[in-house]
Amino acid sequence: MHSTTDTEAILRRVLDGWKAAVDHHEPDRVASHFTEDAVFQGLRPYSVGRQGVADYYASQPVGLSAAYRVLESRRLSEDIVLGYLAVDFSFTDRPTLGVNLGVLLRRSGDDWLIGHYQVSRLG
Repeated sequence: MHSTTDTEAILRRVLDGWKAAVDHHEPDRVASHFTEDAVFQGLRPYSVGRQGVADYYASQPVGLSAAYRVLESRRLSEDIVLGYLAVDFSFTDRPTLGVNLGVLLRRSGDDWLIGHYQVSRLG
């Protein structure tokens, strides 16, 4: 049995890398945190695979930054972690955008990668 602390640590390790790449406007590095066949749903039509993730983040403005808070985490199996987060995307020229984010992480060798990413805006 895995503790919530262990599960959240896995989630944070992956999302800290994602956040650093987003904050530095490095789309290919953002995409490296995703599986080759990741289903990615930002605020535009979805894509499948790392190239779609890279294209999405390449289209974001320089100066975008992300701040996240883990709301829930679950270890669904030895190789699958589910996370539900609140994320604030900050811009240099407009108000902060708050979203909810669901991610599914998959173990890949010694690494964990995002296999599913789903953003939703509430309200």
